[in-house]
Amino acid sequence: MSTITSIVLVDDHSLVRDGIRALLESESDLEVIGEGADGKEALKLVEEKNPDLLIIDIRMPEMTGIEAVKALNANNSQVKSIILSMHDSEEYILQSVSAGAKGYLLKDTDKTEFIKAIHTVREGGKYYSGDISNVLVNNLLNPNKEIVETTTKPKIGNNPFDLTNKELQVLELVLSGLTNKQISEKLQNSKRTVETHRFNLMRKMEVKNLIDLSKKAQEFNLV
Repeated sequence: MSTITSIVLVDDHSLVRDGIRALLESESDLEVIGEGADGKEALKLVEEKNPDLLIIDIRMPEMTGIEAVKALNANNSQVKSIILSMHDSEEYILQSVSAGAKGYLLKDTDKTEFIKAIHTVREGGKYYSGDISNVLVNNLLNPNKEIVETTTKPKIGNNPFDLTNKELQVLELVLSGLTNKQISEKLQNSKRTVETHRFNLMRKMEVKNLIDLSKKAQEFNLV
C-alpha cells in the first residue's frame, strides 16, 4: 500500500485551486488536506494541518508565496514547498530558491511533470522545470549577471505598475518591433512564456493595444 502524500494548496484564484486539486486527487497517493488564498493562510494551514507538501503561488494579497516559504524555513518547518507560478522571471526564481523552495514549476507544466516534481520533492529531492533550470544554471555560470541587470533596470516595486525585470525586458523588445517568436529566441524562453509576459504587461499597464502600450511606457520612462 502506497503512502499518501498530504498537500496544502495555496493560490488566490479559486478556479485555479479547483483545477489543481482535481489534477492532484486523480492520483491515488496524493491528498489535498487544506486550501488557502494568501501567504498568511498558508502559514496557518501548515501549522494546523502539518502537511507533507505546500504548493503555493507567488503573487497573492497579504503575503506572497516567497515570503511564506521564507517564514516557514526560518521557523525550521519540516514541510517541503513547491512554487507553482505563471512567472519565470529571474528575480522570482532566485528569490524562491533562496527562500528555501524545493521546487519551482510554471503553471503551463503538464500533468506528468507536475506529478514527477511532487514525488521528487516528497522524497527529499529538488525539482525545477526546464526553463527554470536554465535560469539557475545561467546564474551559476554568470554570478554577476543578476547584479548588472538589477542596477540598470528598476527592481520590482520601483515603477508604478510593479513590473518585474523580465517584464521590462519583454516590454523593451516588444516596442522595438520584435515578434513573440523572435523575443522567445532572444531570451531563450518558450513562445508561450513570452505571450504570458506580454499579456501581463497589457493587464498591469491597463492598455489594450501596442500604441497605448508605447505611449504609457514613454510617459513613465520605462524604456
